[in-house]
Amino acid sequence: MYESFYGLTAKPFQLTPDPTFFFASKWHKRALSYLEYGLSQAEGFIVITGGIGTGKTTIANSLLSEIQGDIVAAQIVTPKLSPDELVKMVASKFQINVEGRGKAEILKDMEAFLGDLHKHGKRALLLVDEAQNLPLESIEELRMLSNFQAKGKPLLQSFLLGQEELQPILRAPNMEQFRQRIVASCHLAPLTDSDVRSYIDFRLQHAGWNGSSLFTDAAYQKIFEFTQGVPRKINTLVDRILLYGFLEELQQLDESAVEAVVNEVADEMFVHSPPPVETGPIREADKPAADGDIKDIRYYKSLLKELTDALDDAISQKVKLTRYIDKLLKKKYKTYVRLKSDD
Repeated sequence: MYESFYGLTAKPFQLTPDPTFFFASKWHKRALSYLEYGLSQAEGFIVITGGIGTGKTTIANSLLSEIQGDIVAAQIVTPKLSPDELVKMVASKFQINVEGRGKAEILKDMEAFLGDLHKHGKRALLLVDEAQNLPLESIEELRMLSNFQAKGKPLLQSFLLGQEELQPILRAPNMEQFRQRIVASCHLAPLTDSDVRSYIDFRLQHAGWNGSSLFTDAAYQKIFEFTQGVPRKINTLVDRILLYGFLEELQQLDESAVEAVVNEVADEMFVHSPPPVETGPIREADKPAADGDIKDIRYYKSLLKELTDALDDAISQKVKLTRYIDKLLKKKYKTYVRLKSDD
């Protein structure tokens, strides 16, 4: 819609990950280097973590688009799969028949498939996206799949991409064997303010923009402050800003244009009001002023006190229930012993 107005040949800020729009920030270059290093090693696990919208899937797609001909790759996006479900999904991604077959049969066919790839000078790569959704036992299943080997080298290599929640999962005590097979890991941080400017300019130029700076310095800063450097949020916001600029016929987009769009999209995209909390009657004098300014802190202290009291009550009730059950069990046990002795 706005493409022709700004002389663009493509939509620069689409949400669908596109490897041709891959922007190599410091952390993204490092993550991609780790993936490439892992490929060269042909063993072990590479783990890339990052917040929602930081570009993990874009990195994976970028890697797949440049992959070598001797690697057969498959990518899965994981819901909460059990070990058996995971094996079936991985096998089906490699075109192995799983219909009506048990896990043992599928694993046997998978080993034969991987062995056949090895005979032809090829190997298999599995990219596991949203890996934080996998239970511990399913991640352990991935380690077991890496045990398919030929001449000491694994026939299947796996890269895990996930949100921050993946890190404590892998740090669990019973994941020691898996951790020992991780050859590299990296965490994707959001873009810095200077990165945000470079990111926007890069995508605009890649989409055909060849004019002078479309955004003012203050506009770039406003975009960074609102999105906190998260690429997906930047894409969503800047796409709407360009639409706004087209509708208003703006040749340059300044801070006021960004502010106008921010006011439109804040509620629907990024800022969500917390649900109301039932706190009981609160004195009128303790409430915030009508204009939104904080009259004093007593209102919030009263909320905190009531929440704390509710938690204390819940703990107290649990303790009372536990003691009651203990007494009941002891009584039942004494009765049981007495009856046995009477026999």
